[in-house]
Amino acid sequence: MTQTLIHTRDVSKVFGAGDDRVVALEGISLEIEAGEIVSLLGASGCGKSTFLTILAGLLDPTAGIVRVEGAHPRPRREVGLMFQRSLLFPWRTVAENVLLPAEIMDLPRQEMRERAEDLLALVGLAGWGRRYPSELSGGMQQRVALARVLLPDPDILLLDEPFGALDEMTRESLDLELARIAQLTGKTVVLVTHSVYEAVMVSDRVFVFTSRPGRVAGIVDVPFPRPRELSASGTAEFADRVSQVRQFMETSL
Repeated sequence: MTQTLIHTRDVSKVFGAGDDRVVALEGISLEIEAGEIVSLLGASGCGKSTFLTILAGLLDPTAGIVRVEGAHPRPRREVGLMFQRSLLFPWRTVAENVLLPAEIMDLPRQEMRERAEDLLALVGLAGWGRRYPSELSGGMQQRVALARVLLPDPDILLLDEPFGALDEMTRESLDLELARIAQLTGKTVVLVTHSVYEAVMVSDRVFVFTSRPGRVAGIVDVPFPRPRELSASGTAEFADRVSQVRQFMETSL
């Protein structure tokens, strides 16, 4: 029996008032099950990052109901948030950057050091713990950021275009790495993206947002087994899912 980890009903978000009033989100209702990887896909400015921030508990909705693991969302250990930029501290080593959540949350030091080493190995950076961010490529820095968000062992990962600033080949590689890690760890992942390819390659379901105000224009199921390989993108089934997503996007502009 599946468990619903994220539930929203008629969620709206309005910024400002009067002539400055902007309706960012309107009537967002969705459910996300434990262990799913879902993408929130849409054009820039459609409110998908705003919605992710609401799920993280960093922003309150103007109207509607939001429940994350059965409770009103708030910043907590069970929910990890990752952004497009790695936000690594240049004066801290790779291992020290990964360990930052342990310091903030006052988690057991030795246990977290061992976990940090394991996570660096998991993201393909075994042996890089003593290096500094300036010695790493952009893709490697994002791997460090992913290890950092995994350190407190959250149930849910909220990812705001984490690979959007990377070149296409690196991005494709990290997309598959993300799916592999989610599979191994059983995490539930909500990924914000504006890339149709990325959404279909990584996700079990794709929620397509309309242009502002953001609404759910449609949901596309992606039933391919995980873990996935790049070769999947050359199949007729992959092309069909991409076409479905694009049709929703075209009708939502």
